[in-house]
Amino acid sequence: MLCIKSTTQNPAFNLATEEYLLRNKEEECFYLYINGPSIIVGKHQNTLAEINIDYVKAQNIDVIRRLSGGGAVFHDPGNLNFTFIKKGEKDQLVDFRKYTRPILDVLQSLGVNARFEGRNDLTIDGKKFSGNAEHVYKSKILHHGTLLFSSKLPDLSQALKVNPLKYKDKAVKSVRSRVTNISDHLNEAITLQEFEDRIMTHIRDMYADSRIYELTEEDKQGIQKLVDEKFGTWDWNFGYSPEYNFQKGIKTEGGHIEVNLDVNKGIIRKAKIFGDFFNTKDISEVESLLINTPHEYKHLKEQLSRIDVSQYFSKVTREEFLEGLF
Repeated sequence: MLCIKSTTQNPAFNLATEEYLLRNKEEECFYLYINGPSIIVGKHQNTLAEINIDYVKAQNIDVIRRLSGGGAVFHDPGNLNFTFIKKGEKDQLVDFRKYTRPILDVLQSLGVNARFEGRNDLTIDGKKFSGNAEHVYKSKILHHGTLLFSSKLPDLSQALKVNPLKYKDKAVKSVRSRVTNISDHLNEAITLQEFEDRIMTHIRDMYADSRIYELTEEDKQGIQKLVDEKFGTWDWNFGYSPEYNFQKGIKTEGGHIEVNLDVNKGIIRKAKIFGDFFNTKDISEVESLLINTPHEYKHLKEQLSRIDVSQYFSKVTREEFLEGLF
C-alpha cells in the first residue's frame, strides 16, 4: 500500500489527486491531506443550493465538487481528510465500517469514545466529527472521510447556511448535524500534525506491504491536468449541477423584485421577473439577456453591464439586481 501525505492545501489539487491515484496506480493507496478553507460538495448535488454564496464570496472560500456522492462538507486547516483506495470484489466494495475502523482505533487509543453511527458518520457523545463517502471505479473503491480536529465551527455553519426556499430540485440535499472537534475530547492535547502521524503509523502497522510514497513529477503533471480540465473548472464544480428552479425576492428602494430561473447544467434556460417596480424599458429584454447565460456571478455581471439596469428597475442598481440572482 502506498502511504501518501499531501504537501499542499489546494483543495482542487487534493481532490484531483484522489482521482489520479484511483485511475493510475495499481497499488492500493492511503492518502492524508488538509485543505484550505473550502466547501466540498457531493457529486450529485446542486452546488448553489448547498452554499451561502455571499459568505463564500466574501471569505474567498473555494467550492469544489468531489467524485463521491453524499452531502456538502466544509474544510479548513483544522480538518484532516483521509482516503483509502483499495481493490476488491464488486459486491463487497462498499463498507463504511471497514474503512472507518482504523480511525476509531486511533481515537480510542487516545481515550476518545468515538463511535460509528447512522449510514456513514463518526460521532463523539452524539455529535458528528466525521462524514464519509465512497466512489466505485471498476473493481476499486475510493473511500474518503473528514475528521474535524480543530476546525472553526462557526465558519462551517455560516458557509453552509442557505435559504431552502430559493431552490427547487431533485438533487441530493445535505443533512446538517450537530458537530464537534476531536481536540475538545482529548485527555492530553496533541497537535493536528501529531494526530495525522498517529493515523499514518497505525495504517502502516495494519498493512505489511505499506510504504511511504512521494508524488513524482509525472504524478504531479497528471494531477495538474485533472485540475485544469476538471476540478478547477466552473463546468465541473457548478455546471455539473442537476436541473433546478431558482426563486428569490429582494426589496429595494425601487420596489420588490422577484426572480424566477430554470437552470439546466448550470445554464439559465428560462427567466421570469415579477414585482411592483417601475420601468421605462420592457422587462422581457432583461429576461432574454439572462437566458443561455451560466448561473454564475461573473458571467451575469458581464451580461448586465450591457444595459442600464435603472431603466428596467427604477432606483435599482446593477449590484442590487445581481443580488437577486443568487
